[in-house]
Amino acid sequence: MSHIVQIQTEVRDPTAICSACERLRLPVPMRGTFKLYSTSATGLGVRLPDWRYPVVCDTTSGTVAYDNFNGHWGPQHRLDNFLQAYAVEKTRIEARRKGHSVTEQTLADGSIKLVVQVGG
Repeated sequence: MSHIVQIQTEVRDPTAICSACERLRLPVPMRGTFKLYSTSATGLGVRLPDWRYPVVCDTTSGTVAYDNFNGHWGPQHRLDNFLQAYAVEKTRIEARRKGHSVTEQTLADGSIKLVVQVGG
């Protein structure tokens, strides 16, 4: 039986953040406080290509802080790609933890289809 699931991503898992960065060939995220134009944010800083300021993941609250000035300081699709990669990697981690296997297929529209096979 298959099920279609839509999720709203909370970014809480540092391991999945690092795996998403590796998947997208981004620099290793660094923990700290980062300047975001006129404010700052504390958490894991992720450097996205073509972005002036980092994306900062607060793993306690699950929120992501960033300032791309409506796309002028960084294209939105870079953040969307990161969040998608995070969701895929977090799903893989949790499925494996429960002894399940995961297959992945990238679809023509850029979305990713994951199939979790219960029991391996």
